[in-house]
Amino acid sequence: MFNKILIANRGEIAIRIIRACRELGIQTVAVYSEADEDSMHVHLADEAVFLGDAAPKESYLNADKLIRAALDSKADAIHPGYGFLSENASFAAAVESAHLTFIGPSADSIRAMGDKAESKIAMKKAGVPTVPGLEGLESDDDFKKAAKEIGYPVLVKAAAGGGGKGMRVVSEEKELTEAIESARSEALNSFGDERLLIEKYLANAHHIEFQVFGDKHGNLVHLFERECSVQRRHQKIIEETPSPLLTPEIREQMGQAAVAAAKAVNYYNAGTVEFIFDPILSSFFFLEMNTRLQVEHPITELVAGIDLVQWQIRIAAGEKFPFAQNHFHQHGHAIECRVYAEDPANGFLPSTGRLLQFIEPRGPGIRVDSGFTVGSQVTHFYDPLLAKLIVHAENREVALQRMKTALQEFVVHGVVTNIDFMQAVLRHEDFANSRVSTRWVESALESGILLLENPQQAVGFHHLIAAALADVVFVSGKAQSAVSNETDPFNPWRKTDNYRV
Repeated sequence: MFNKILIANRGEIAIRIIRACRELGIQTVAVYSEADEDSMHVHLADEAVFLGDAAPKESYLNADKLIRAALDSKADAIHPGYGFLSENASFAAAVESAHLTFIGPSADSIRAMGDKAESKIAMKKAGVPTVPGLEGLESDDDFKKAAKEIGYPVLVKAAAGGGGKGMRVVSEEKELTEAIESARSEALNSFGDERLLIEKYLANAHHIEFQVFGDKHGNLVHLFERECSVQRRHQKIIEETPSPLLTPEIREQMGQAAVAAAKAVNYYNAGTVEFIFDPILSSFFFLEMNTRLQVEHPITELVAGIDLVQWQIRIAAGEKFPFAQNHFHQHGHAIECRVYAEDPANGFLPSTGRLLQFIEPRGPGIRVDSGFTVGSQVTHFYDPLLAKLIVHAENREVALQRMKTALQEFVVHGVVTNIDFMQAVLRHEDFANSRVSTRWVESALESGILLLENPQQAVGFHHLIAAALADVVFVSGKAQSAVSNETDPFNPWRKTDNYRV
């Protein structure tokens, strides 16, 4: 087992890994940028190493700095978390070349699945159903011919990378050239690779992914599915497991396909095979594979009864995964809501600022994974994810009600969040009846069936009073000013003479 692990990430995922390491008796090394100097993950780790400027390329995306930090701190391994360099095959190879252990799959597996065009070819050879489409196209004429052959609507997307970047839905031929240009530009800026592919766009499809897990000794299982169809800009917002749509037969078929996909690239450690599912035809197609831990892994942990992060570390240390497929069963129902600092009423634009209040819900069956607290600064440099709110219950109905209650109790002041938006989604009959496809959010907003309140108008009197009292603390039964400017004679909050407004 490792003595010390460097975590090449930040925020809630770094904290999640730190806690897993503590339970295994492993010391941790955090890394941080200029913007994260006072972040929670820095304080919780046993050691912390400063990387540099807040810009990701100068800090969390700088492979040389990360490896040097690991070597200087005498770490045995590097855990990449998710995002940043977690799916970078060159980084995984460089970590191994430095005689450190990369806690994740091999560089070859990352490379094979990281290229969407190449991975589709590999899946076809492995007998895994894939979305109708074509790869290796170059000219606009090639794309036009392919689109006619496939049939509109089509999806133009980057051959490398993920996270919804470099993806464009095209409904008719006159939109194709502009979509190709913008997708190619975004792909080049995001991944350094402008190659594109084209696929049939399934407008009413559901996004269902399967968690796979394996060791270096040839053992590989799936840990069931996650329904991830509530998305904005091709990025997930709400996930749940089990999927209300899958029959036991379809679940078995998709699970076997996920394992076959992972075996095709000699996969080990945690990974996710993503599918598009058509409930009308009861058919599914391979979409892509994420060669890392997922943001939504907690719902799998709760339903399958396994600590994925601890087993990531144990597998990387060479242990055998002792559980066969028949060991795992789905227990209860789990839902995850991603609480973002963003404004749904304004195109989901990120919101920045200092958190004046941050009260997480508590109670049976409620879990919150977060890297923020009161006073934390939300900057524009990184993903605006504030927290993952997870609930677990004996069935979907109870889990759904538990999530609605937990969202009501989640208090965030200082930035605009998507909490009210998620409440609106969960209350909608389409969600209750599992009629939410990957395009549902955009369609619901455009058609007006999902109405959003202006968060500035939704502030109640008790919130305003709380904000007014935020600068006052009580010491020995007397009100004392907590503001920094103690010499301001006109500050009404400094007065302790019982004057009432």
